[in-house]
Formats: sequence, structure tokens, C-alpha cells
Amino acid sequence: MSPRRDGEYAGNKSFLPSKPCAVCGRTMTWRRAWAKTWDEVRYCSERCRRDRRVAAAPDTSRDG
Repeated sequence: MSPRRDGEYAGNKSFLPSKPCAVCGRTMTWRRAWAKTWDEVRYCSERCRRDRRVAAAPDTSRDG
């Protein structure tokens, strides 16, 4: 078990940074794989990344 350090990650994920997904709003918690690109991470999943155009596109359909 790792020693407890105040204000630092010691097995407790509440100390890790997080931010919302740009498409669905789900909270994403920092991952080691994202360490170098955390500022550029915008989507929580591949599905949200693919659906980004659908969520951002204005509704162009017209009745009649």
C-alpha cells in the first residue's frame, strides 16, 4: 500500500484532475495514457469522438 500524502494521488482518484466530455458531458478522470496530451483530450470515448459532428451540427431540416 502506498503512503498517504496530503493533496497528492496515493491511490485515491479524487485527487486526479478531471473535466467533462465535449459531447455527452460525462466526467473524464485523468489517465496515465493521457499524461502528455491531457490539454487536448476532449472526448470520453471513441463513440463521442465520432459523434462530435452530429452534436455540433445545426439542424438544417425544414418542414414543407
